[in-house]
Amino acid sequence: MAVQTKFRLIAYSEEIVDGQPIFVSSNCLPMKALKNEPAGHSFHSAALKLLGVQEDKNDTDDKKVVDDKEQTYLPSDSYSSKSKKKSGTGDKQQDHYALLGLGHLRYLASEDQIRKSYRETALRFHPDKQAALLLAEETEAAKQTKKDEIESHFKAIQEAYEVLIDPMKRRIYDSTDEFDDEIPTDCASQDFFKVFGPAFMRNGRWSVNQPIPSLGDDNTSLKDVDNFYNFWYSFKSWREFPHADEFDLEQAESRDHKRWMERQNAKLTEKARKEDYARIRTLVDNAYKRDPRILRRKEEEKAEKQRKKEAKIMAKKLQEEEAARIAEEERQRKVEEERQAAEAALQQKKVKEKEKKLLRKERARLRTLSGPILSQHLLDISDDDVERLCMSLDIEKLRILCENMEGRQVLLDKAKVLREALSSKKEVVDEKADEKTNQQNANGSIKANGSTSQSSIEKKEKPWSKEEIELLRKGMQKYPKGTSRRWEVISEYIGTGRSVEEIMKATKTVLLQKPDSSKAFDTFLEKRKPGAQSIESPLTTREELEGVSTPASSTSSNVEDSHSKSTDNQNSTTSNGVSSSSEQDVWSAVQERALVQALKAFPKETSQRWERVAAAVPGKTVIQCKKKFAMMKESFRNKKTAV
Repeated sequence: MAVQTKFRLIAYSEEIVDGQPIFVSSNCLPMKALKNEPAGHSFHSAALKLLGVQEDKNDTDDKKVVDDKEQTYLPSDSYSSKSKKKSGTGDKQQDHYALLGLGHLRYLASEDQIRKSYRETALRFHPDKQAALLLAEETEAAKQTKKDEIESHFKAIQEAYEVLIDPMKRRIYDSTDEFDDEIPTDCASQDFFKVFGPAFMRNGRWSVNQPIPSLGDDNTSLKDVDNFYNFWYSFKSWREFPHADEFDLEQAESRDHKRWMERQNAKLTEKARKEDYARIRTLVDNAYKRDPRILRRKEEEKAEKQRKKEAKIMAKKLQEEEAARIAEEERQRKVEEERQAAEAALQQKKVKEKEKKLLRKERARLRTLSGPILSQHLLDISDDDVERLCMSLDIEKLRILCENMEGRQVLLDKAKVLREALSSKKEVVDEKADEKTNQQNANGSIKANGSTSQSSIEKKEKPWSKEEIELLRKGMQKYPKGTSRRWEVISEYIGTGRSVEEIMKATKTVLLQKPDSSKAFDTFLEKRKPGAQSIESPLTTREELEGVSTPASSTSSNVEDSHSKSTDNQNSTTSNGVSSSSEQDVWSAVQERALVQALKAFPKETSQRWERVAAAVPGKTVIQCKKKFAMMKESFRNKKTAV
């Protein structure tokens, strides 16, 4: 048999197998085998030697056999009282493995080894085989004592076999066997595997799951290391914990007393089991804290975490720098744009000031050239005409006009040039007014077309007439809420064949509509009595009518005179008695006031605005009102520009 040097030498046997000593690994503490027993055959032989009594050869042979196979071990204080009572030795626990000659194997002994050793020991120590020892005794008392000793020893062998051959009893006995519960607390890094490896191997005997994983060495992969610690953190032990203070169930006086004993024993066992699990957990925690492989991985993870943190900080810093750079570029761009805009505005301001200066110069030049013409009142040119030209013409036109006037030597020619400029300016104003009028007429036609399309849609939807609306309103007042079949009754009351759905929809739409204020004047004209006195303007007061009665008559006579003259001069107007264009441009204060009031009363959004304005202004048509409005607006603009 080869020598196993990797196991620790716990116990040594002098028996020789194939000429080599046997080395056995055990988790128990080393125990010294005693050559001399305090009682038994060896003690008796030693006592006889001291007395000088010669021993027989048979006794010497029997003594050698006993010394070869029987080794008595010191009893342990950790054995339970219950086991002591079963062993029948009083206060001492017998060593079952030593009785069967398996002290060198102990819990490692297999069932076959136990059976074989029991057969050999039982044959050797059977009372019939020990009859020669009885003959060596001289007295009957000594023989009886020797006989009782042989029988007691044989019974102990039988009891040891019964305990070790039964799995449950052997588990309890092995749990109470000598065991090193010491937990390593600290060690050097290089001695970690030497210190903690044997500790895990010792405690691995209690594991339910076999085989247990090895602690490994410094080169073991991290996966195997994690599996090792996962196994021990979920460690399950089969170890039993019989306590010295346990109650013997056989001594129970009653059933209730027995149950109480079982509960007390269970509490003691559970407490011992928790302490053992805490001990195992402490062992695993101490190893995990000092394992160089785990420490190395933690350092690597910490370094990786620090590296990621630094990379994140660096990325954030770069991002902030990029954002600051972009913000600085944007700020510089805005500053540059503002500077360029300021320069452009300053340049434009200078150009405008220069143009204004030139414009003032040309206007002063035109006023200077027009001074002699105004002083002599040539061609009915007034100061207002010159100012109108100064305010309406731009620099280039003023320069051309002044150059044309300077090119004329005769004052009358200069006046003609000025008159031509005035007439051309008036034509331009008239063209603009005509364009605006045409545009307004086009907008009016579009609105009229839109109203036509809407009316067609309303016809399709059967619009409500005024009479139907009035009947609906009266019907709702006559038949209030709570009336039986209210809407059918109102439909019959209206009498136009309206359905209930139409009536209910009309109550939410038609009746809630506000009256159109833009058609108030038309409604007034429709409802006006035919015999009532006509009013020239709805906005004129009685005092104004009385104050202009004489001018009105003179105006009518002038109209008739002008109509008679228009026949001769072929400048006739329309057949409704309207005066000529030169006389139509004359507006009285009352007419102007009426025009202003009508424009305020009928804003831009009013349909057929100018027809209503013309109806409110006495003696004026739509075209005349539009031209007067254009002239008033132009005059207001010129005054505003002059200011």
